[in-house]
Amino acid sequence: MKEIETSKEYEHRHARRFNKTVEFMEDLDLKSMKILNLGPDNPLTDQLVRNGYSITNTEVNLDLDLDYEVVKDPSYGAVVAFEIFEHMVSPFPLLKAIAADKLVISVPLSLWFAKAYWNENDPYDRHYHEFEPRQLKMLLNKANWKIVKEEKVNGHGLKFGIRPILRLFTPRHYFVYCERM
Repeated sequence: MKEIETSKEYEHRHARRFNKTVEFMEDLDLKSMKILNLGPDNPLTDQLVRNGYSITNTEVNLDLDLDYEVVKDPSYGAVVAFEIFEHMVSPFPLLKAIAADKLVISVPLSLWFAKAYWNENDPYDRHYHEFEPRQLKMLLNKANWKIVKEEKVNGHGLKFGIRPILRLFTPRHYFVYCERM
């Protein structure tokens, strides 16, 4: 039986990606605006708040495929979605409906040497998509978003084996900053 991961263990396991996310956002001039995070409170949003960002999180277990009214609120200057779109069946309607003019996202990249993540025991912890950059670019463009800044980030090699070694050299996450066209 798998043990439940504590918040501290989760934060430690994802610390590199969290730090890269904060670094990616540093020069985007978003600290002065109200930001909607598509996802519940988590260690990454806590870190962003500690770094001066004004973050409002969505509800726990909000099904953004079916209920995305929150993104239509014009009081938000930016929307952030970190490792969210891979959990959605269809992110396009939500992306199209966002009222904010700025969008920051990160998604896992599709890896040739590993299948998309799928947790059989938790229906919320599954990747319906892992993206190639060209797929995400097409999706964003079709939803009227222009990519202004992008960065691919390698995975980490905290385990032994062929795939962890490949992750050291293969980009695993794709960060994108967009503005409404």
